[in-house]
Amino acid sequence: MAKDDLGKIGVWQYYSALTPAAMRELEQLGYGTVWLGGSPPANWDGYDALLEGSDTITLASSIVNIWASPSKDAAATFHRLNDRFPGRFILGVGAGHREQTDAYTKPYDALAAYLDDLDAAGVPAGQRALAALGPRVAKLARDRTLGPLPYLTVPEHTASLRELLGPDTFIGVEHKVVFDEDPERARATGRDTVGFYLGLSNYTNNLRRFGFTDADLTAPGTDRILDALAVHGTPEQIADQLTAHLRAGADHVAVQILGSDYLPALRALAPVLAERAN
Repeated sequence: MAKDDLGKIGVWQYYSALTPAAMRELEQLGYGTVWLGGSPPANWDGYDALLEGSDTITLASSIVNIWASPSKDAAATFHRLNDRFPGRFILGVGAGHREQTDAYTKPYDALAAYLDDLDAAGVPAGQRALAALGPRVAKLARDRTLGPLPYLTVPEHTASLRELLGPDTFIGVEHKVVFDEDPERARATGRDTVGFYLGLSNYTNNLRRFGFTDADLTAPGTDRILDALAVHGTPEQIADQLTAHLRAGADHVAVQILGSDYLPALRALAPVLAERAN
């Protein structure tokens, strides 16, 4: 799959909140890819309906958890979807979080073994992606998948990944948005989600590398970390902050709307993002 097939701007949304009608509208609004969050099971029966409800938009898992979904299920789902909807599904996989997975041991080795299984099952590297923050897993993503899917990060991290991985590897970044021009209200909304992630060491360890302090990273988080990780303001201000990832070297930014019905916010942002991304 070519990087351009995914578009520059996509949508990250919990898989349980998406409907075929929403997929159709997101496609019509010009979003290139919908990323299914919340660790959808590899054998979830909703993938087909979402693809049936649209014509061209790409669907991607973000991510199937390797501890929860056997590789044989992930491969079977990939082939079923790719046979019915050629080139429109990306299998995103990842190791999740140490704090949430009892089986979490040697995640790098487990990821490599999972990719070995996908190779053996004929899942092409160009239609799979890998959750990655640190350099070792990011290089694994470069060498064995379409590329890394960093989550809960900042443009400075995107720039570091581009320098590490070279010019050709796909980098698809998730970023959170609170569609609200009132900063205090927006931060309060953002803390409901960001505060949870500040309890997960893979995210906080990564953010420390880019100048955030222990005070910033202690839940529920300072205003500084909230403004960086859950952007807010006018549509133009939000679009400028999201497309900073593109200027830093990302190929694609997946927008996650917090605290409101996501479709009205994405309707309002679509034309501004399209302008800023070009």
